[in-house]
Amino acid sequence: MRRIASTPRSNWQQRVEEAGLAWHSSDRPYWNESAFYRFTAKEIAELEAATNELEAMTLRAVEHIVGNRLYARLNVPPIAVPLIEASWHAEPPSIYGRFDLAYDGSHPPKLLEYNADTPTSLLEAAVVQWYWLQDIAPRSDQFNSLHERLIALWKELAPSLPDGRIDFCSMVDLEDGITVTYLQDTAQQAGLEAACFAIDEIGWNGSNFVGPDERPLGAVFKLYPWEWMVREEFGQFLAAAPTLWIEPPWKMLLSNKGILPVLWELYPGHPNLLEARLDGPGAMESWVRKPLLGREGSNITMHRPDSDLETDGAYGEEGFVYQDLARIASFDGKYPVVGSWLIGHEPGSAAAGIGIRESDTPITDNFSQFVPHLFD
Repeated sequence: MRRIASTPRSNWQQRVEEAGLAWHSSDRPYWNESAFYRFTAKEIAELEAATNELEAMTLRAVEHIVGNRLYARLNVPPIAVPLIEASWHAEPPSIYGRFDLAYDGSHPPKLLEYNADTPTSLLEAAVVQWYWLQDIAPRSDQFNSLHERLIALWKELAPSLPDGRIDFCSMVDLEDGITVTYLQDTAQQAGLEAACFAIDEIGWNGSNFVGPDERPLGAVFKLYPWEWMVREEFGQFLAAAPTLWIEPPWKMLLSNKGILPVLWELYPGHPNLLEARLDGPGAMESWVRKPLLGREGSNITMHRPDSDLETDGAYGEEGFVYQDLARIASFDGKYPVVGSWLIGHEPGSAAAGIGIRESDTPITDNFSQFVPHLFD
């Protein structure tokens, strides 16, 4: 694994916009092709194997939580428990997730956290970096079958979707909107009817959730956190309504960082895990404290014996998890995190590609940049 300096394409802004990435720059480019990461085939195989193994382990962790009713450990609100249990036993469709991994090519990939409910940066990983590869190094390869796998999965799920239709919604946010618009496109390429609208346009007619046209919603992909949904005014109707929600409610156990101590208890010392605890750092000399439901690097404390690094934010009332400090290598002064994507939950083959975000500090936040990759 190496970080290689590269000259950006002269028309890179136009090229990424043509691929659908309207949100590519702010004070500095979010999409950064002034460098790329080069992997060996062996390193890609290691990432793929680790991702598939972590997928099996996380599903076992959900089974453990549900079977032993450990919801209080993750501070799951009581209103969410029936939704979680019903969806876990019914096995409704699930589309995707993203493991964030610390990896430097020399040590085993380590799980930092699992974005299982509302991961973004999908279009960048699936499409934008693929077109970059075709322009820059068409004879090289890329760990990236995301687009094809998404279309294939929608086709597989079509019979389970009411009337062969799936609606997509998110907050009015450019990044979230790009993600759901892209997913809508893959669903339509798979032959499904689909529409996209803001989540605050969903209403309740007394027996069904309805869209902006008052049509009852049969199946909805929502890029909106479950922990927010269950606490809102309409949350009381979620169990009664017939709407099929994707991602399903049981995913809120995996998007909660309390899953990390559960994994460590089930698989202590596993090479792809970091020690994690809910009751404090214990004997860990260097550690990271994360909110159970934190996002974008907010409210993080990174402790070393000689220094602390902290970020602010609005999270933490829900509790914290303590995780052993990962080895996040610096490449040219940048700290990369590998986002390893899952499509579906097919045992042993859910891994579908990676995207890399790098930051100026070891804490990945909303100022991180997406950098493409290839392998030989």
